[in-house]
Amino acid sequence: MLEKHTDNSTASSTPIVAIVGRPNVGKSTLFNRLCRDRRALVDDTPGITRDRLIAQVTWSERSFYLVDTGGIEEGEGETPIKMQVRQQAQMAVEEADLVIFLADGKEGVHPGDTTVVDLLRRSNKPVLYAVNKIDGPEQESATYEFYGLGLERIFPISAAHGYGLRDMMDTLVEMFPPGTAEPEEARGIRVAIIGRPNVGKSSLLNRILGSERVLVSDMPGTTRDAIDVSLTLNDQAYLLIDTPGIRRRSKTREKLEKFSVLKALKSIDRCQVAVLLLDGSEGVTAQDVRIAGYIHERGRGAVVVINKWDLVQKDPKKVAEFTDSVAEALKYMPYAPQLRVSALTGKRVSNLLPILNTVYSQYCLRVQTAALNEVLAAAVSRHEPPMRGSRRTKILYGVQVSTKPPTFVLFVSHPAAIHFSYQRYLTNQIRKAFSLDLTPLRLIFRKRGGRREKKKR
Repeated sequence: MLEKHTDNSTASSTPIVAIVGRPNVGKSTLFNRLCRDRRALVDDTPGITRDRLIAQVTWSERSFYLVDTGGIEEGEGETPIKMQVRQQAQMAVEEADLVIFLADGKEGVHPGDTTVVDLLRRSNKPVLYAVNKIDGPEQESATYEFYGLGLERIFPISAAHGYGLRDMMDTLVEMFPPGTAEPEEARGIRVAIIGRPNVGKSSLLNRILGSERVLVSDMPGTTRDAIDVSLTLNDQAYLLIDTPGIRRRSKTREKLEKFSVLKALKSIDRCQVAVLLLDGSEGVTAQDVRIAGYIHERGRGAVVVINKWDLVQKDPKKVAEFTDSVAEALKYMPYAPQLRVSALTGKRVSNLLPILNTVYSQYCLRVQTAALNEVLAAAVSRHEPPMRGSRRTKILYGVQVSTKPPTFVLFVSHPAAIHFSYQRYLTNQIRKAFSLDLTPLRLIFRKRGGRREKKKR
């Protein structure tokens, strides 16, 4: 059972501020300006922030959580995605302590603005009203018509250029309850859920969390942003990152999809353990292999989760074929444990976090130098290094230089003589001796005094 389940926004003593408004008024630009980070996708395509993005912000020594929401829109062309986005925005308003309403000063009052203002009035939450795209005092007259919505004070701002933000933010923090505590730094295992579009990443995350935190739809590409959610289970904290699907480049036509690929790869860079989600009903694709390759190259811990297994296990032939294809496609990362689940029914999903804990524990392991060299000596005595000409290469000693992943430098007489097969042999010996079978592990061969010798030349 979850002892604590929070988004990054749920520390009880820290205010939650939600930015709301209709699509394309500059909510993500304002979010990124205040975060000094391009965490939210920013483009001129309406509706690109489909889910809530959350970040910790400090202004005038007051900390709060800022939530960027999808645009609230109603009217013709209602789609399941539009309805879900509106529900997500409404949820953000319900969770927020304060709300920043944002409108577009260049476009003027829009019927959608009235819809949002009515929603905010019904919420009974403190609201700060701002009109965006006002680049200087000479343009402030564009805000006047918004007073027709019955607003008492409007802040003219430019999220892109910073005009008016100081006045608005100073007023915002004055609205905070007194004695607001500083939030603790987010701690825990950073886990990125990675995979192709529509393999069930958000469904898996929601199953873990037990809530509809992330949009779930049968439309590929529903999650365009990397969404951070924190939770604590059995005193272990996790930061779960649900990422956009990584498509093949040939199918990446929109600018937004290119942004999403970049953000998914950056999520791999941010994480400590990557959950590679495969679609059991489709088998292993070339794109799955590419994603796995990037995880492997970046030295991240990995768990291979095969979703929709309930559709596969009915056919023993498909089970055998899929098992063989995974073993062949991911043979370069045999350390990654595999878990077969159904995010739809929840079957075996509860096993994921315990496996993540084990992977992370090994990922962080540090071994004593003396113990390492005992293992190396025993390995060399059983299987000597290769010859270099008439002389045998010598393994002089080894040290662990870092963790995450465990990385070892072995000083040898002739690094170039070490064949990859012997490197694999030593890697397996170290894995076996120190129970490092579920983590990537790096061996670096270096000539002792090599740098000094190069200088002499």
